[in-house]
Amino acid sequence: MTAVRLAAAATVAVLAAAAVPGVAYAANGTIGVRETVCAQDLFVRTDPNGAWMGTLYRGQTFLVEGPRSGGYVYGFAYGHINRHGWVQDGWFC
Repeated sequence: MTAVRLAAAATVAVLAAAAVPGVAYAANGTIGVRETVCAQDLFVRTDPNGAWMGTLYRGQTFLVEGPRSGGYVYGFAYGHINRHGWVQDGWFC
C-alpha cells in the first residue's frame, strides 16, 4: 500500500508543478516549428559550438529547420538577429 501512496503523491506533485503559471519547462525543438525560447538567453552560432553571432532572449522565436548535430539544431533566428544559425537544442517552450 505504501508504494501506491508514493506513486499517487508523485503524480500529484508532477501535475501541480505543471500547473504553476509563469514557470518555463524547456524542451527540444520540433523540426518545422517556430519555437519560443524558454532560456534566459540562447546564443546563435555559425556552427555547432562555433562562433557567436547573436543572442535570442526568453520569448523570442527560432524556426527549427534541422539538422541536429552534437546537441545543436539549425534554423532561423527571428527578431534582431534575423539570420540562419545554430542554437543549443533543449531550450524551447
